[in-house]
Amino acid sequence: ITYRVTAMTAAASIQTDLKVTPLTDLPNAELIERAVKRGEGVLDKNGALVVETGKRTGRSPNDRFIVKESTTENDIDWGKVNKPFDADKFDALWDRVEAYLSTQEHFLSHLQVGSDPEHALSLEVRTQTAWQHVFARNLFIIPEQWNVKGDQPWQILNVPGFTCEPERDGTNSDGTVIINFAKKRVLIAGMRYAGEMKKAMFSVQNFLLPAKDVLPMHCSANVGEEGDVTLFFGLSGTGKTTLSADPKRFLIGDDEHGWAPGSVFNIEGGCYAKCIDLS
Repeated sequence: ITYRVTAMTAAASIQTDLKVTPLTDLPNAELIERAVKRGEGVLDKNGALVVETGKRTGRSPNDRFIVKESTTENDIDWGKVNKPFDADKFDALWDRVEAYLSTQEHFLSHLQVGSDPEHALSLEVRTQTAWQHVFARNLFIIPEQWNVKGDQPWQILNVPGFTCEPERDGTNSDGTVIINFAKKRVLIAGMRYAGEMKKAMFSVQNFLLPAKDVLPMHCSANVGEEGDVTLFFGLSGTGKTTLSADPKRFLIGDDEHGWAPGSVFNIEGGCYAKCIDLS
């Protein structure tokens, strides 16, 4: 997806306690301009924003945790994949990361996970970088009306500039991804790879949807004019996105879906096609 840059219209406001009010719900074009001015990336000749994610060019499963607490501990298969994290340490680390972010320019958007209103989650995303915010606004859904149900929203706090200290914070390395179901929070610290946001919320829906008799699926999906839906399953890189982009059919989505009675819906709002090794 290519965005053309337009003039900036908003500015951060500084509060008397030195905390910075987040720039809220900025359009993608303005975020891209800020990303370029902040040195986060460059514009390609076709207008696309190009960034580098540092030493992590993909997700980091060894740095992913789930808070072990009373409401979910008996329903999660704990082990090497679902590694437990102490609730008190999570709260301390969240506060530490939040305090670090609060004194600098940052970004907030009100988004949604799941296109079916019956199964959608309202989401607040805060990021330190403008380019990761563009990613979030592409991959999640920008609703016409936010949080219509008035539920407690999920929160993502994504701060790649924060360095975790394993002995102090209880993490595995200098970066971490932690999901807290009880508090509806996802903490991402020290991670420049933006895909952690998308996959974290898919993990959340993977846990929540089956309890509502909805099957979460890692697949692409399209639909014909007569309402016939086709699902394409496969590991990453096996062609789901390519096969779903059929000019004779309507695209539902290319990576994450829910299958509910009478409904196949996109959990996301955008596509996640990889650009690596393209000529």
